[in-house]
Amino acid sequence: MPIHVIVEGKNDRSKLKRLVGPEINILCTFGTLNSLKLETLRKQVGYDEVFLFMDNDSSGKKIRGGLRDAFPDAVQMYTRRGYAGVEGTPDEYIIAQLEKAGLETYIQYPEHPSY
Repeated sequence: MPIHVIVEGKNDRSKLKRLVGPEINILCTFGTLNSLKLETLRKQVGYDEVFLFMDNDSSGKKIRGGLRDAFPDAVQMYTRRGYAGVEGTPDEYIIAQLEKAGLETYIQYPEHPSY
């Protein structure tokens, strides 16, 4: 069954794409949420599994609220306050959130150079 992660912007999507395999479909709200956008997301997701990963700021919380209503069964993933959104969150923290959400099978762990 396909898995979808909904993020706010294309930079969030780019950041996440580097850390997960192609089996994960990353969708964007592009920072807005209206009835047309919600309907588009609903059609894209269908009955598949959904994860929400929004910035920990006022607009991210507002978008998460609307998405939570549209996808009540979605798994919530959070970035830490103080990080510059999902795109500014360190890879290690995002990986920890993916693992916590049960997506470890799909993580593409970055290779760290050995010193």
